Amino acid sequence: MKNAKLTKTLLIIAIVVLATVAFAAEEAAAGGASFAAIGKGLAIGLGLLGTGMAQSAIGAAAVGAVAEDRRNFGTALIFFLIPETLAIFGLAFSFLIN
Repeated sequence: MKNAKLTKTLLIIAIVVLATVAFAAEEAAAGGASFAAIGKGLAIGLGLLGTGMAQSAIGAAAVGAVAEDRRNFGTALIFFLIPETLAIFGLAFSFLIN
């Protein structure tokens, strides 16, 4: 089970990287800076991938905690939203890349 999850994760990362390179090549053909496009795509894509992986595990645990005791809702919501900062930082760093 652990090996299958690792394989899926590596496959998704490979797809993100290859798609980023493809979009960068398309922009380079139009006369843009290809390495900046690769950096922007990786900053956003990998930030969102990390957010999704973290929130999948936290979301399941949060639903279980809230199902047992409704008073855990506020704490569960805070812990569920903390990984969202990865996506925000990825977007912010993509604007910093020239």
